[in-house]
Amino acid sequence: MAIGQRIKYFRNLKGMTQKELGLAVGFTDKTSDVRIAQYESEARVPKEDMLKSIADVLDVSPEAINVPEIDTYNGLMMTLFALEDMYGLKIKNIDGELCLTPEKVFNDHYPVLFDKFLAWQQMSEKCLNDEITKEEYDNWRYNYPHSAISDPDEILNS
Repeated sequence: MAIGQRIKYFRNLKGMTQKELGLAVGFTDKTSDVRIAQYESEARVPKEDMLKSIADVLDVSPEAINVPEIDTYNGLMMTLFALEDMYGLKIKNIDGELCLTPEKVFNDHYPVLFDKFLAWQQMSEKCLNDEITKEEYDNWRYNYPHSAISDPDEILNS
């Protein structure tokens, strides 16, 4: 989710209008809603100090709004939180293991996510069971969804 979408998401969570948010971060009455609309539509990208001001008003971390860098643990966590917001991905403790799973209840994304996660799980399992090589698994992952083999069962039949 891009910065503009995140700003809109958190603004709506707070029940604020664009104008209210714009005024709260210091824009004039005339420009407040226009500036926030520009950020949300990605016509403009807020500078770091403005991003911090918006985050303060929305009572979230600037990292929660910013596009996270997943090469850090905190960036990874912000990415997972964004996936929870966007797709209903939940963390659960199943038999002592922490698992990420799409939530079934009230989640329009569940059927699609289930199919995609199932394909991933099946390909991963085939690799773990030496039914395919690590190279074949990586080829599938790095070319997904455009890999030559999109159905995990096809790889065994080829």
